Amino acid sequence: MKPKVKPNKLVVLSGSGVSAESGLPTFRDAKGLWNSYSWHELASPEGWQRHPEAVLAFYNERREKAWQAQPNAAHAAIASLEAAYEVVIVTQNVDALHERAGSRNVVHLHGQLAYARGTSEPEPKRYRIDGSPIVMGQLCEDGTQLRPDIVWFGEAVQHFEEAEEHVATAARVLVVGSSLTVYPAASLVRYADRNAEKVLVALDMEEVPRGFTFLQGRATDVVPALAARWLSEAGS
Repeated sequence: MKPKVKPNKLVVLSGSGVSAESGLPTFRDAKGLWNSYSWHELASPEGWQRHPEAVLAFYNERREKAWQAQPNAAHAAIASLEAAYEVVIVTQNVDALHERAGSRNVVHLHGQLAYARGTSEPEPKRYRIDGSPIVMGQLCEDGTQLRPDIVWFGEAVQHFEEAEEHVATAARVLVVGSSLTVYPAASLVRYADRNAEKVLVALDMEEVPRGFTFLQGRATDVVPALAARWLSEAGS
């Protein structure tokens, strides 16, 4: 049975472009000593087994930079929509900038830098660490080494069925900061209702999904204006 659309529900699908406008490099743009390692070595269970110290150092640096960064105007505008809508953010980003901007319902598909977890299976315990580093020898209560609570290559994304349900029941869908090239996250646009208002904000886009309105520009410029319009419509 097809999920019923909720007239007041607004879902935001956000990607690394939003965080980049707060000064955070995307995963593949990270520089420094990491040039001597492949992306697979820094972000896979196999790389973790071979080079755990390097993996921890890489993510400790990412976490530190994420906590130094500040939410930008796009984050703030998205958070402001909660004044009139049931807003759900489904994000590929692993930082906490949406939450720090005031958004209360954020679904993280690729994990969160703010958490560490043990390496036991199938459901390791998670620990809130915020901006603190993880060091070798720092153990979960089950005795296993803590690792970043990040989805690595070869691991299943988190909360995907929940994300599908959110998109399918939204009357408005906003895609921002994503080129829609990373799967399975990119496939979520297919679940949007045909009658939903669907908007994609990006600097450039080779192919815009069917039914989406393309607003070209920086998220920090375009999203505040769009949020203002949607808030005005909610109050009319």
